[in-house]
Amino acid sequence: MLPLTPHIETLAVHAGMDGLAEAGVHVPSIDLSTTNPLSGVEAGGESYENLASGGTPEPGDSAVYQRLWQPGVARFETALAALERAEGTVAFATGMAALTATLIATVTADKPHIVALRPLYGGTDHVLASGLLGTTVTWTDLAGVAGAIRSNTGLVVLETPANPTLELTDIRAVVAAAGDVPVLVDNTFATPVLSRPIESGATLVLHSATKFLGGHGDAMGGTVSGPQEWMVRLRQVRALTGGLLQPFNAYLLHRGLRTLPIRVRAQQHTAGLIAARLNEHPALTRVLYPGLPGQDPQGLIGRQSAGAGSLIALDLGSFAAAVRFTEALRLITHAVSLGGVDSLVQHPASLTHRPVVAEARPGAGIVRLSIGLEHVDDLLDDILTALLVARVPVGAGTAARSAPLRS
Repeated sequence: MLPLTPHIETLAVHAGMDGLAEAGVHVPSIDLSTTNPLSGVEAGGESYENLASGGTPEPGDSAVYQRLWQPGVARFETALAALERAEGTVAFATGMAALTATLIATVTADKPHIVALRPLYGGTDHVLASGLLGTTVTWTDLAGVAGAIRSNTGLVVLETPANPTLELTDIRAVVAAAGDVPVLVDNTFATPVLSRPIESGATLVLHSATKFLGGHGDAMGGTVSGPQEWMVRLRQVRALTGGLLQPFNAYLLHRGLRTLPIRVRAQQHTAGLIAARLNEHPALTRVLYPGLPGQDPQGLIGRQSAGAGSLIALDLGSFAAAVRFTEALRLITHAVSLGGVDSLVQHPASLTHRPVVAEARPGAGIVRLSIGLEHVDDLLDDILTALLVARVPVGAGTAARSAPLRS
């Protein structure tokens, strides 16, 4: 039995594990059933109607069909809701599926107008700007939130730290400005280890679970956590549109939660050391990391967040230098995504933020590093040597690569 107020390390290990001992197992089983036996025609119909309407099975009810409800997915949802201090969580096949379901829920409630604070993840920005799901959007900053609210505004959307520039936004200030309009916070970068937006007044918390929650780059998923009223609406959208998280991925993501606090804190520690070492490096125009002096002017770290996280953005001043740096790295993998045990680098303007309008797109000289669990000295060797390559003219990369690592 969990303590009355368990620490997040304890919750991460034990949440969602109820009933295992009674079942005679130590870890959750993976149920791959796509359909489930029905006790009768009338009972089956009632179970179907309940689940398709966003409900959950009552004891003795059939789960009917995997698209409607799945026990392993439900365990993962229970665990993440506990970590986020939310009434519930609904899990989806991807983070974008989770966002899509949330936007559909606002449109069907006749609240299609969204207020969004840039910068955001490029996929979020793109789907909002496109109007594909029937939404309209007003882009603003914190100061403009209150003035952007309309009678048909269904949601205020923000991400903190922001992707990819890691700017911090005061969630409480946004909530106050939004009034009665629900606020959705993308908490992918911070995770519930560093920030729990619901405690700052947010209504909904979004995760690309593919990132830190899974942590190993081998399972896709997305989640929305919040009050039960919203969870019912989101389960209904999920049941009707088929965006369910798959059982094996739910197992992997739930397993990932059990080491989440250890991974996040270790990665953050290494990121802080690297950011401090690179700050004022002559090859860099700037280092963007909330833990550096002057980059948290509102004092949100320690008040809203327990730390600066493990993402670092480097501005190399030009697209050419960013390309040379990225392609010179050897230990750090050039790939999209983040939050895994291995370090990754990407050029946001060319990849995740490519669809974003030019005036809101990250600078061409910016690269984003997701720091993993490698030793800090090995990562620094790779980064510092690649920075030597970034500083020299095209064609001199081979010579620079052979230069002393710590020059």
